[in-house]
Amino acid sequence: MIIKNARVLTKGRGFDVRDIFIEGNRIVEKSTEDSRIVDKSEKPGEEIDAKGLYAVPGLIDIHFHGAAGNDICDASYDALKSITKYELNRGVMTLCPATMTYSEEILTDVVENIKDFVLKEKDNYSLGEIVGINMEGPFISGKKMGAQNPKYQKNPDIGMFERLLEKSGGLIKLVDIAPENEGAMEFIESCHEKVCISLAHMTADYDTAIKAFEAGAKHMTHLYNAMPGINHREPGPIIAALEKDAQVELIADGVHVHPAMVRFTFNTFKEDKIILISDSMEATGLADGVYQLGGQSVTKRGARAALTEDENTIAGSVTDLYGCFKKAVLDMKVPLEKAVRAVTENPAAAIGIDKDYGSLEAGHYANILLLDDELNIVKRIYKGKMV
Repeated sequence: MIIKNARVLTKGRGFDVRDIFIEGNRIVEKSTEDSRIVDKSEKPGEEIDAKGLYAVPGLIDIHFHGAAGNDICDASYDALKSITKYELNRGVMTLCPATMTYSEEILTDVVENIKDFVLKEKDNYSLGEIVGINMEGPFISGKKMGAQNPKYQKNPDIGMFERLLEKSGGLIKLVDIAPENEGAMEFIESCHEKVCISLAHMTADYDTAIKAFEAGAKHMTHLYNAMPGINHREPGPIIAALEKDAQVELIADGVHVHPAMVRFTFNTFKEDKIILISDSMEATGLADGVYQLGGQSVTKRGARAALTEDENTIAGSVTDLYGCFKKAVLDMKVPLEKAVRAVTENPAAAIGIDKDYGSLEAGHYANILLLDDELNIVKRIYKGKMV
């Protein structure tokens, strides 16, 4: 396949008009007609004229809980199939779903079912690809639970994590902890070479967060949410993340973070450290009503989801990553090139899959979205095939 005349984000961070060459499921350097046709009787590959369209990598969401009426922690085959199909249709081709705060027994079933699904569907081009698991709980603060279930909260447990990592077949790519909890620093020092450790759902002050980053943490979960804010005398963990050059997740659904703070983040943190996530839950893509997240009842009203028993507690997002990306650019005025990087290159780097995903450079999977000027999806190419 050749995609011709597309506006492609370059290494210099501008958009240049160029062609994209695809052989099999990968992007390749420019090739001649002879090299693309091994058998001379074979017809030339498909050509797509993308004049006037942006070509961006397929989106990568490293923190979401569900969509289309299903929760990742259900982890049944049908639930995972429904979620991954929905995400692919929305241009989110590569997935690292997040678990919730549950017991080890429940989480073992979740990660084993996800592992089995990944093995069974690894060559299914009609579904988005799960490449990892984000373990958001249970090692978080009991004082900053958000919509997590306090029944299962516990301090960081190295043995529990290692058992779950083994049961998942190595799929756990991110694990969240509150660094102020007992055992947190020992956990970070012991596990940071095995998994990306993210600070999350915490009451930690600046000094504690600094120590956590120096011990090996390098990521921060949904910046601003479920953590102390910035104060001129108590700078807090957000400033620690900035100074220690951590990767930071950001929800741009228009509910979790004010647009001015989204712009502030893109203007303050390094461009390669910001990761847009959806944090979406099962009500995403569905009508208003009562749903669940982490075993707790959640009510969706418009673009907002909150615990049914506490409407002041936001319970995930009901906007998928494509919707967040579009809103960030069109409504929040984030520069397109920065937003593209935040939903492709940066999340790929965060979970260590950037050699294969998140770029339109040669050697990467041919996961490509063609977008018009309003960022509507015109065409989707998934591992070299038109969806």
